[in-house]
Amino acid sequence: MAVLHHFLAVLGLLTPVIHAAVPPPLPLHSSSRWILDANNNRVKLRCVNWAGHMETNVPEGLQHQSIDYIVDWIAAQNFTCVRLTYSTDHALNPDLPVASSFAAAATAAGVPAADMTALYNRAVSHNPWITPSTTTRDVFAAAVDKLFARGVLTLLDNHVSKASWCCNINDGNGWWDTGFGYNPWNSRYFHTQNWLDGLRAMAAWSRSHRGVVAMGLRNEIREFLLQGSLNGRADWFRYVKQAGDLVHATNPDVLVVVGGTQSSTDLLHVRDESKMLDTSGWAGKHVWEMHAYSFTVTYPDVFENCDIVKAQYGAFVGFVLEQGKAYTGPLILSEFGVGMEGGEVQYQGLSEKDDRYLKCLVSYMRGNDADWAVWAIQGSYYVRDKKVDSDETWGLMNHDWTDWRNPAFPGMLGDMWKMTQQP
Repeated sequence: MAVLHHFLAVLGLLTPVIHAAVPPPLPLHSSSRWILDANNNRVKLRCVNWAGHMETNVPEGLQHQSIDYIVDWIAAQNFTCVRLTYSTDHALNPDLPVASSFAAAATAAGVPAADMTALYNRAVSHNPWITPSTTTRDVFAAAVDKLFARGVLTLLDNHVSKASWCCNINDGNGWWDTGFGYNPWNSRYFHTQNWLDGLRAMAAWSRSHRGVVAMGLRNEIREFLLQGSLNGRADWFRYVKQAGDLVHATNPDVLVVVGGTQSSTDLLHVRDESKMLDTSGWAGKHVWEMHAYSFTVTYPDVFENCDIVKAQYGAFVGFVLEQGKAYTGPLILSEFGVGMEGGEVQYQGLSEKDDRYLKCLVSYMRGNDADWAVWAIQGSYYVRDKKVDSDETWGLMNHDWTDWRNPAFPGMLGDMWKMTQQP
């Protein structure tokens, strides 16, 4: 039966069984540590990341499935939202035809043009609505609107400036080029004005797409060498405020999602309430975000002790859930994940390290009932690391985007699926 299911899905003859949810009354807003709907009822975001920030500038997976199949699958798994990533390159070039973007991706990613043309043709065969005049922004619109039709919300995330894989300390996307301590390794593509212009463009576009309920200002801001360390992270305070003010002024309906430094793992600089980020420009719309993986250096598990790891989560970021403080706000764990296969049987396919990490993280999240977004849906990429149709072993879906890569994984999240606390 499993073989038949896979075969039918590959042929596009199988549609996930879905129970279309009704989206909450919009717009959403924040109050204390909670995200609330327009009727002041709590909304818990249970999201999956869907990458759209790489060289082709469209959401991944269309070479294997129709966009309807993918959004149906997301809805069928009981996700309430998608963290949809995009690049500043895309934000500033919305009218690029999909065919042209795939062609340009060959040069940008260092792969043969014929390979990308073949990949584009496969995407069109699964998605015949993509025509020579279809733009990359049209594909984003289709994803957002089709998700919303199924009751699934979208958090737009500015993942990188230059459309490419993220993240490395030398990828040029980590810190503002106008910030203190400029170095090309970490900042050569992160042009501050382009970033602000891109946020404004996406916020304006989102006004016409009700499914967009939140916007992440920037993924994994990170210092390198002298950046941020000698001036109290003054650049972070200055530029994050500018961006938050701009997004809210452009689209007052969306939540404004803010991550700390060290790749969204460190908010210690706002713990001193006298130095709190000025969020008055988007009052009632503020949300914090954090990332946590088994390899995250901010939360080392040197002693293989979950209590110590959870204490680090709380000390560096989780403290923002404490109510009644200047920094109090909702917190979304906007990236976490594990390698889905190749591990040991007793860990249900995970490595021992990832199994220990995930159990500890789930315990932490269960205690706080915070919002979350798992990395990531994509079972493969159009192109990554100079390989076309590159496999993603961390992907929730298998290579062909037919179903779970590791069917045991959703059960591993346990009570994270539930809403266990209320305002």
